Amino acid sequence: MDVSKENIITVKDLVKRFGHFVANDHLNFEVRKGEIFGFLGANGAGKTTAIRILCGLSYPTSGEVKVGGYDIYTQRNLIKRNIGYMSQKFSLYDDLTVFENIRFYGVFMDLAEKR
Repeated sequence: MDVSKENIITVKDLVKRFGHFVANDHLNFEVRKGEIFGFLGANGAGKTTAIRILCGLSYPTSGEVKVGGYDIYTQRNLIKRNIGYMSQKFSLYDDLTVFENIRFYGVFMDLAEKR
């Protein structure tokens, strides 16, 4: 597979603090267009926090983050409209259908419903 040299995700010195707790401490990585990328690590390593930031659901404390060329600080709505994300099964609501879960997360991500 010929991977593009264009970065689709750029993360430079990402820091996320919750009070005195540091969830992400100067995280750096790039993902090129066409690459398959995943987070691996122990519970509490900051994977979910980083994903929430990449999806525009949380602001970093500091650092530079771009997803699809969009800036996480100023273009979060454009990021949300141009990515797809579905949480793990344990985050889904068992009493909702698949469609209802997708619709719920769509509303949560401020996406317009299309038919």
